[in-house]
Amino acid sequence: MNETAEPLATVIVTQRERFGMTEESLDSLYDHIGNNVDVVVVDGNSPPTKKAYLERTAKARGFTLIRRETFLTPNQARNLGVAAAKTKYVAFVDNDVIYSGGWLENLIACAEETGAAVVAPLTCHGLPAHSEIHHAGGDYALGGEIDAFIAANDGRKRPFDEVMHGHGDKVDQWQGKLSRKITGMCEFHCVLVRKDVFEKTGPLDEELLSTKEHIDFSMSVRQAGEEVWFEPSSVITYVFPCRARPLNREDWPFFALRWSSAYGSRSLKHLIAKWRLQTKPDYVAEKEHIYATRRMQGILIPMMRQIPLVGRNARFARVAARASQPVEMMVNRAIVGWHDRRS
Repeated sequence: MNETAEPLATVIVTQRERFGMTEESLDSLYDHIGNNVDVVVVDGNSPPTKKAYLERTAKARGFTLIRRETFLTPNQARNLGVAAAKTKYVAFVDNDVIYSGGWLENLIACAEETGAAVVAPLTCHGLPAHSEIHHAGGDYALGGEIDAFIAANDGRKRPFDEVMHGHGDKVDQWQGKLSRKITGMCEFHCVLVRKDVFEKTGPLDEELLSTKEHIDFSMSVRQAGEEVWFEPSSVITYVFPCRARPLNREDWPFFALRWSSAYGSRSLKHLIAKWRLQTKPDYVAEKEHIYATRRMQGILIPMMRQIPLVGRNARFARVAARASQPVEMMVNRAIVGWHDRRS
């Protein structure tokens, strides 16, 4: 990337589900971008230690820091970032991502050479970084017939089937099989967007509170006559909460809100109604169960492990966490209600 020309891209960093990887992810970002890149960090009520770190680092690094004293939904945060960006492209990234060399340059090259409005990298998950595929492009139309899916304006429901290509496979299994191509959808762990596409799609939909906002955006881009591309030479890794990088206790309130059953249910019902999606009858209920399981694994089990006697035995901790789920669900509803009243 030409270090003397005007910046082509602004990297917009937002919080996915926690704050604990803020320093590690931001260090990795600056290790893998040049000097001629704008950076905007959107901070939605991070705890005091992270707030202070971001304020110090913004001064030292020269990035734009936008702070709000309340938790932000993903699309709220991204829209704030877009409003602050002045470049041709914006790259949305989460605050728990580890980067590899050339990730941004390769996304921009794909956009410039193909005219793509949106470019998705090869997104991996877990540790060691860049070893297991999370998303190598994907589809949302049953049978992959995206154009027919988008064009369905006769009142009929659109048959919906989310597919993430390569999900869970080792990167080595796909060596020589991945190529630059048009794909159905991006994910917001990391994605490059030509900024003027928002003149056609409008801002990101803030009624999607916690989930499937990437599918809504991908559909909107295609409906606007633009394309989403997959660029495998750009590689990043999303580090989900795990033994090596567990949630910190100060992450629990935000994690509980992000993966609340209420936020998930509202988001899914809005997406289904907005796009007239035909889903399985139990689709929303299945997803609510997944969100409850995430909260159990991310919060309840670690909480039980801190109790004397119970925490000494992993099996006892899991049993205690399951027994506590009804209470947790009540608390989760209260957290959502409190946040709704503040918003």
